[in-house]
Amino acid sequence: MLKSLHIENIAVVERADVEFREGLNVLTGETGAGKSIVIDALYAVTGGRTSRELVRSGAAKGLAAAVFDADGTDAWREENGIDAEDGELIVQRSISADGKGSCRVNGVPVTVAQLRALGSLLVDIHGQNDGRQLLDESRHIDYLDAFADARAELTAYGEAYAAYTENEREIDRLSLDDETRRRLAESLSYRVQELEKAELRAGEEAELAEKSELLRNGERLRESSSGAYAALYGGEASAVTLAGEARGYLSRAVGYSAELREADASVKEALSLLEDAAERIRDFELTLDFSPEEFDRVESRLSQLRRLEKKFSVSDEAELMELYDTSAKRLAEIEYGDAALERLYKKREELSAACVRRAEALTKARKAASERLAKRGEQELKALSMPSVRFETRIEPLGGTHGFGAKGADEVLFLMSANAGEAPGRIAKIASGGELSRIMLALKTVFGENDPVPTAVFDEIDTGVSGVAASRVGEKLHGIGEARQVLCVSHLPQIAAMADAQYCIEKSERNGRTYTTVDELGREGRRKELARLIGGDNITELTLASAEELLASADNWKDGKA
Repeated sequence: MLKSLHIENIAVVERADVEFREGLNVLTGETGAGKSIVIDALYAVTGGRTSRELVRSGAAKGLAAAVFDADGTDAWREENGIDAEDGELIVQRSISADGKGSCRVNGVPVTVAQLRALGSLLVDIHGQNDGRQLLDESRHIDYLDAFADARAELTAYGEAYAAYTENEREIDRLSLDDETRRRLAESLSYRVQELEKAELRAGEEAELAEKSELLRNGERLRESSSGAYAALYGGEASAVTLAGEARGYLSRAVGYSAELREADASVKEALSLLEDAAERIRDFELTLDFSPEEFDRVESRLSQLRRLEKKFSVSDEAELMELYDTSAKRLAEIEYGDAALERLYKKREELSAACVRRAEALTKARKAASERLAKRGEQELKALSMPSVRFETRIEPLGGTHGFGAKGADEVLFLMSANAGEAPGRIAKIASGGELSRIMLALKTVFGENDPVPTAVFDEIDTGVSGVAASRVGEKLHGIGEARQVLCVSHLPQIAAMADAQYCIEKSERNGRTYTTVDELGREGRRKELARLIGGDNITELTLASAEELLASADNWKDGKA
């Protein structure tokens, strides 16, 4: 679970520290006070996308840090070489004003991708967009598959479908009409012959370029090396001769003064180095036997290679050789295309049959799960003050040429009827805003029953809900909180009253700057905050009494469940 959250220079929050409790944690506050900033900070610290706009104006960087229980993260920690300290994980995410940032877990730097993988084990964030995602009927099949826990069937089908689609790509590649095949074969044949005739060799161009440079500067190189050899060794006043004379003098002088031994050794070493250098220069000169014919041959070959590279838009002879290999392979495919196509068509039948078999197993798992999902969905929706609701999961054959696609052979559609006597219809056309929020909460409850993630976050899941329905939503959130930690941003007093811990987010202005604070409320603070949620700024004895009644009613409901 999430133990604490530290926010520093994020949006209008200069600094805030929040300690969260087990069960249902509710965050309330005026519209625009910054309730979403807490969720944004938690989203950032679990690997979500961030931007420089999150950093508080005038600050160099923003920081979000959270302390989690390390339960359920053993595999991730072992893979990434991170130890838990006292069974805890300290997760940090910094965002610089220039857009850069860093991530750390227990002081160890990690990538955003690593942090995102860890975050998926720690927190499940349900935002306001989740309701809109429910309206996207193409995602209904994903919801059903998650509920069915059909990972094995999905994996098996995915492998079969990938093999089938690869075979189809090969068929498309080889399926050419006669005229196109003839023209392509002619073009490839000419290219292969030209490149084959060039007798390409990797690294040849670099060797030729180096030799060309030598040939182009051969005379100057010969003069320079000859002069260097003469200065070192070739005359009476050469460096070697003079160094030898110096050595002779020093050898005699050492007999009179030991202090000159070091100088004698240095001259001896220098003489050896000079002789070695002179020998190297002489050997080099012997290789400088250049002819105009050699220069012409090198330049001609270089020109040929560079012309081919320009013609075929490549950068070196290695790429020319690669082009030759691919062209020769493609030419062979075209020349023997009919036989290859025949094999691919035969293989298509086998792969298609494999897709159908595995799709049938997937359909079977979906149909079994759809009955359970419809039953559980109705139960949860009825508990959320929708007594006449009907919820259905419709599975229809996909249709099309092959009868299967990337996700199997089914189309999945969630249908519902909110009122007695009405036939179930598409959720997008039937559900109101409040009903959509409750449907999303009901499905999240059902899907979360086998969810190992210890903390669930609901960001204004109560949009469009009021009255009795709001009380039922609060009870449902508290019920979820009995199995896992829940954080909920809400503006409804009925939901706030059900909290095990309530936090007030307030915005103030000091010295022309906006500041937001997050404070955990005691009993009296909760009564005043509930009164504000009920009656706005006009807090009266009546609204305070209503708030107290809500708190007492929530306590009685909890005691009745205990």
